[in-house]
Amino acid sequence: MPAFDPRSPEFLADPYPAYAELRARGRAHYYAPSDQWLVPHHADVSALLRDRRLGRSYGHRFSHEEFGRTPPPAGHEPFHELNDRGMLELEPPDHTRIRRLVSKAFTPRTVEQLQPYVQKLAAELVGRLVDEGGGDLLTAVAEPLPVAVIAEMLGVPEEDRPLLRPWSAAICAMYELNPPEETARQAVTASLEFSAYLRGLIAARREKPGTDLISGLIAAHDEGGRLTEAEMVATCALLLNAGHEATVNSTVNGWHALFRHPEQLAALRADRSLLPTAVEELMRYDTPLQLFERWVLDPVEIGGTTIPRGAEVALLFGSANHDPAVFTAPDTLDLGRRDNPHISFSAGIHYCIGAPLARIELAASMAALLDGAPGLGPAAEPVRKPNFVIRGLEGLPVVV
Repeated sequence: MPAFDPRSPEFLADPYPAYAELRARGRAHYYAPSDQWLVPHHADVSALLRDRRLGRSYGHRFSHEEFGRTPPPAGHEPFHELNDRGMLELEPPDHTRIRRLVSKAFTPRTVEQLQPYVQKLAAELVGRLVDEGGGDLLTAVAEPLPVAVIAEMLGVPEEDRPLLRPWSAAICAMYELNPPEETARQAVTASLEFSAYLRGLIAARREKPGTDLISGLIAAHDEGGRLTEAEMVATCALLLNAGHEATVNSTVNGWHALFRHPEQLAALRADRSLLPTAVEELMRYDTPLQLFERWVLDPVEIGGTTIPRGAEVALLFGSANHDPAVFTAPDTLDLGRRDNPHISFSAGIHYCIGAPLARIELAASMAALLDGAPGLGPAAEPVRKPNFVIRGLEGLPVVV
């Protein structure tokens, strides 16, 4: 049985057997290389995501010194200025205040109104892929669709959208375990450039407001300081990053899984009513975000082990999504799976605000590929990204 080792190519290729070993060994495991407690079971992960004794941050209650943690290097400040003021890294009351403002843009009605635009764009992207006789599914469809949708919502001009993905990739690389200094340097550069760009865009929208989300955030800021300028910039960056990163990886991970399970792909081609459950199952089967971290604000006990204040827990989404205590035959891809309480969108107060939009995007791209490229198949074995936390592929070469 392979060991949990995020530095190992074998583990990165297929972490799920190692998760099974972790689950068999217990409910919480201290992992010295990253100084974290690994939590592999679905019930524990689900409960801890909702447990207010844990938090995404600790600064609302403790200083670094009180919490027994070393402050981040001063040179990393631009990254933390952008990252740590987004609602994903905040706890109440700041999290509540910002999420309430942003959630107005992600109501079921608003998201539903986007569906025709998403479907039209997906069909156009697939049409181009087919006209070219195939190519890289990642750069042709998986990436441009969600980037365009979230950029459209925020009001990012079309000509600027190619800037977003490189900035996002550099910033999200900091979420990996123990990122090296070069990764931090690139993230700082990206944070400075991204922040400057967003400040310029906010200034332009202030001069000439529109119906986009940035104009809405400016209005909220101007109505009574309910959003600081730094929070506005961080919120826009978070929405642009989170608004496409998981969807891109879910798309390529999902199609890679379908190519390796031709009987399931054939079933989906024969019966499009499977599409809603297929989207959920593909997100569960090869989870795009494998791990979510929480700080222990007050001691918690997991399976007889007390985890002290100041510790960090790593909630293993990928393992939870393959827990046989919750999923029948969890290592089997079953596009018709009905009982599927996966936690790929997290849970609790940090449940993904864009989950309804992500589902629409994934269903639209999948339907467009099934309709427009019925013979879609792999052109070569893809290369997996050397990442653990954010799981994806370098590309997915396909023929049509």
